[in-house]
Amino acid sequence: MEKIYFDNAATTALDPEVLSAMTTVMANFYGNPSSIHSHGREARTLVEKARKTVAGLLNTAPANIFFTSGGTEADNMAIKCSIQSFAITHAITSKIEHHAVLHTLQDLEKQGIISLSFVHIDDKGNVDLNHLEELLNTKPRSLVSLMQANNEIGTLTDIQAVGEICQAHNAIFHTDTVQTVGHYTHDLNTLNAHFIVCAAHKLHGPKGVGFLYVNPKIKINPLVFGGAQERNMRGGTENIYGIVGLAKALELAYADMDAHKQHIQSLKSYMMQQLKLHIPNCYFNGETDSDKSLYTVLNVSFPEMEMADMLLFNLDINGISASGGSACSSGSNIGSHVLAGINSNPNRPSIRFSFSKFNTMQEVDIVVKTLLKSGF
Repeated sequence: MEKIYFDNAATTALDPEVLSAMTTVMANFYGNPSSIHSHGREARTLVEKARKTVAGLLNTAPANIFFTSGGTEADNMAIKCSIQSFAITHAITSKIEHHAVLHTLQDLEKQGIISLSFVHIDDKGNVDLNHLEELLNTKPRSLVSLMQANNEIGTLTDIQAVGEICQAHNAIFHTDTVQTVGHYTHDLNTLNAHFIVCAAHKLHGPKGVGFLYVNPKIKINPLVFGGAQERNMRGGTENIYGIVGLAKALELAYADMDAHKQHIQSLKSYMMQQLKLHIPNCYFNGETDSDKSLYTVLNVSFPEMEMADMLLFNLDINGISASGGSACSSGSNIGSHVLAGINSNPNRPSIRFSFSKFNTMQEVDIVVKTLLKSGF
């Protein structure tokens, strides 16, 4: 049985060119980048070359890129360190953010370090920018943390507009861009954001490595102590081959971004068309218009049915990987906080299908046929 992978929003397959770049480093460059001898200098050169590559693609200076263990650490670093460094006592977010953001802010509120406000969102996950302004009019020096694209429903937020609102109110703006870096261009020279983040494994790079961009107009204290690495901003020996893999993955993503976007959007549009044709009572959670929705993600709400809990399981036993669901989220017995946040009907099973450059129309046909066997 040939397996089909439609869970690319969770993680992506490693690109063969990325693997090649990484194995070359693993086999030949084992020095510690902090060592001053030749082996160390060779390793340091690789790290700084990767930093320069990432910065160049994002139109910023290399000094503004700090490598981390992934998106979760980068989000934590941006949130915790900015609140501590600037003595911020109020933060604004939405109820459908990734848990790396939501749980971090809720923990800070529980500790009494901040008060937390939630900006209004509509039933498609769109942020109410007027309400954001109202909140900032009350408490202007706040931290605002809003993701660019929701990882479950795909709805896009205009982070340029959010950044301009934050700038007008002297607020610090952090945006979780884990789902969008490598899928959309980011011009950090013009974007009014203090922090964006990346996880390499979302763009066909390796797991366990990412970066945090810090706007040069601000300076924060470290999150991780224990060494002078990353210009005293993150202690710990650098993940050299991971960093090289991240840079290579981003380089490949930018080289073919338009072609990949066109291909993946065509898969999403085709699957929407086929599902509506064969399962008329299904609908889609979040925005679906191409200018309002992340082209890699399609969240489908299926009609109420007996054995709804078996829908994902049936896909799995047929070799199809997908995720999500109103009744069960990623194997836990707690419903999706994102679907709850947009008031999606909890009695309807929901599945997130997410696509990559490696997927095909034929795979979409197989998935739709498999779904039809579930009794819709």
